Amino acid sequence: MIIVCPLHRAERLIAEHGAGHAVSLLGPATPHPTFTAIDPARHLRLTFHDIAEPMEGYSAPGRNDVARLVEFLGGWDRRAPMLIHCWAGISRSTAAAYTALCMFRPEGSEELLARELRRASPSATPNRLIVALADEILDRGGRMARAIEGIGRGAEASEGKPFTLATGG
Repeated sequence: MIIVCPLHRAERLIAEHGAGHAVSLLGPATPHPTFTAIDPARHLRLTFHDIAEPMEGYSAPGRNDVARLVEFLGGWDRRAPMLIHCWAGISRSTAAAYTALCMFRPEGSEELLARELRRASPSATPNRLIVALADEILDRGGRMARAIEGIGRGAEASEGKPFTLATGG
């Protein structure tokens, strides 16, 4: 199971769900947390702004960042839940969670998985650049990116409500 949430809810949800792994996706000005219940080797920290295309003065998510995410997700044994968070729990974290769904449920179409994400989180607006890079790395031929375009922007929210997704297997 994957738990997705904003930063300020992460520590409590890790304890509630017994998460064994965590992914933090935060901007350069936000210090990455240290979670008391997570071994530092099981906590991936990625640092970039929540932007969908390069902009002067901002750090965009890059191919190396998404490759590290895919590698980290691939090393997760799925015995204990994984928590994925960003600042608000709306964009970077939902893109990472969608990437995980596509990796762990290859029998599901990208479109159906995107709709499942939308049902779980009406405010989810996955970062398009992260999704496009994951699509390339996972050799999905643009299907992940098109599926996220298909669900459109999520409902307006200043912060996403925590939600969970089943990874199967």
